[in-house]
Amino acid sequence: MKAVVLKGVKQMETLDVPVHELQADEVMIEVICCGICGTDQHIYHGNPGSAQVQPPVILGHELAGVITKIGQGVAGFNIGDRVSIDPNLYCRQCSYCRSGREHLCDHLQAIGVTRDGGMGQFCAVPARNCYLIPDSMSFEEAALVEPLGCVLHGFRKLQFSPLSKVLIIGGGFIGQLFTQLAKREHVSRIVVSEPVESKYSLLFGLGADEVVQPLSAGTADSIGSGYDVVIECVGRKESMELACAAARKGGQVLLFGVSSPKTSISINPFEVFSKELVIRGSFINPCTHEEAISLIDQGVVQVQSLISHRFDPDEVPAAMELYPTLQVSKGVIKYGGTERAVWSD
Repeated sequence: MKAVVLKGVKQMETLDVPVHELQADEVMIEVICCGICGTDQHIYHGNPGSAQVQPPVILGHELAGVITKIGQGVAGFNIGDRVSIDPNLYCRQCSYCRSGREHLCDHLQAIGVTRDGGMGQFCAVPARNCYLIPDSMSFEEAALVEPLGCVLHGFRKLQFSPLSKVLIIGGGFIGQLFTQLAKREHVSRIVVSEPVESKYSLLFGLGADEVVQPLSAGTADSIGSGYDVVIECVGRKESMELACAAARKGGQVLLFGVSSPKTSISINPFEVFSKELVIRGSFINPCTHEEAISLIDQGVVQVQSLISHRFDPDEVPAAMELYPTLQVSKGVIKYGGTERAVWSD
């Protein structure tokens, strides 16, 4: 099969590789669409994903496709079923798994991170990680269920009211999902901080009341500090410091953006104390996949219209190298026969 293989730091190549042997509890997926996550870029540059990565490996944890083969121990699925995949694999034995916090599993593995994933034509997946999708749902939408599930997990950690003033730092794909979810809470105002002006009309259409240019590191002088909820979707030192500075007394701060493990930020503990801030993190997508499928199927959350780039597998190694300069908001890899728009440099 054709697959995009990560061979080392910033070393990626499209190769012909063998298809994995199917285990008894697995199904074989013919991948039709695979999303490229910001975490894939982190891994490409040598950082860990949801777990430590050991090349060579086929990345791709946002995937959807058709079941082509079923393991002997699998029930409830048929060949030809259209499915979206939750990539996370839990040991179910550690203290976190046994206390209902599986996503914090001490032995977490993930399809497309610690084992071969969706950047290949075929992918062996445990049947318990497969979710049937409606016939009306496209494979592009189904591949993007996973990132919406991650956003839902973070969103559930926050409390909103009709009086809430919300700041979303970062207007890329993740910020666009958060904007849509915040809009359905009927909050008083949604402000998005985003440097790329070409995204502004889309952000307004998704529910933003105001879109502003990012501010200098850690200051909220121009934007104010009166936000009840601040959602940071970038993972940079300056944006995380800004998130804490922009929150009002009693405010909630969600640090959702994935930073480098080497990144440190400066927070004034007296400010956290005196403002009684709640600062939260959010990790992967426990128990959100079905809800994400439903939100997309009902049209409550748009995902397909947010795709900025569609790549052929042969284009992916060069695209990953040039990713920041291509201004990719959301990219997907197409293995199926559906129409795609090829990028050019």
